[in-house]
Amino acid sequence: MGAGVLNTYPDLLPVTSATPIITMGEGDTPLVRSNRLGRELGCTELYFKLEGCNPTGSFKDRGMVMAIAKALEEGTKAIMCASTGNTSASAAAFGAYCDIPTFVLIPKGEVAMGKLAQAMIYGAKVIMINGNFDAALGMVREFTQRNDVTLVNSVNPHRIEGQKTAAFEIVDKLGGAPDMLFIPVGNAGNITAYWKGFREYQDLGRSQALPRMMGFQAEGAAPIVRGEPVARPQTIASAIRIGNPATWNGAIEARDGSGGVIDAVSDDEILEAYRLLANKEGIFCEPASAASFAGLMKMHRQGMDLSDKRIVCICTGNGLKDPDLAVSSSGGQTIEVPANIEALEAVTIGSES
Repeated sequence: MGAGVLNTYPDLLPVTSATPIITMGEGDTPLVRSNRLGRELGCTELYFKLEGCNPTGSFKDRGMVMAIAKALEEGTKAIMCASTGNTSASAAAFGAYCDIPTFVLIPKGEVAMGKLAQAMIYGAKVIMINGNFDAALGMVREFTQRNDVTLVNSVNPHRIEGQKTAAFEIVDKLGGAPDMLFIPVGNAGNITAYWKGFREYQDLGRSQALPRMMGFQAEGAAPIVRGEPVARPQTIASAIRIGNPATWNGAIEARDGSGGVIDAVSDDEILEAYRLLANKEGIFCEPASAASFAGLMKMHRQGMDLSDKRIVCICTGNGLKDPDLAVSSSGGQTIEVPANIEALEAVTIGSES
């Protein structure tokens, strides 16, 4: 098991002598250099940060461990979150690990089965509402203000503190910041956290430059791109199906402060990137994660010169979070044959001749 982010970066986090140092092995996720896609895009260096390798399969564990540690320090009685899936899985897992009652509110019918299964098996009390994520978050905020329960969504500043450690890891591995960082944008906490991490490392002299922050929303759930909330966000990428991001201002600050962009990609572009990452790089990420590479492909198609650029795409969650979509969108077929070697050769060796 890894050391965990609280053990690795205690001096750069709000850790005190009273903070319990807990870990489920979060952080220290792989930074994989592209083997094929970068070359096809004319990119000198392209890397994928595989956040799906965290304990519950998404980047949420980085922030959750910090939020839970501070909640324990404060003597919380329970934790609560609204979620499109990954936050609920992470909160439920850490709640189980630390023996804290956990309540999660999710939009009915809008959470991928892999994520819902996690929240349920970890023992959280799962409450479905007839509304979208934004309605669920509003309810959670009001409930936690009125009751002795800690809110662990990314509006909790400790979540951002934990999530910024991914930026530290990128600089530690590369020896400096990338030229550009492509990242999905849903509730906008993650792009805010990465930007905070990169700036802090620059202030410490551990990185000489800052990356351009390239954030991408789904076309049907792109409030920041439109400049106004989206009442009924729609996208196949459920993790970023959010119409009114809680950390909207942080995303704008990251975009403007870095000279980056926040743009939108269509569901078709997301699915194309999703399949290419799997077929050409062996990276199976959830659909929302593919928005980062979809954004890179969009920029390339629009004429962006990627030569002499070091680029990192954040893959925020594991593909097994949404296995039904993987099966339905893969385009592959299973083949049934009789149980004999001749039939096997006919559909393998024979099919290649």
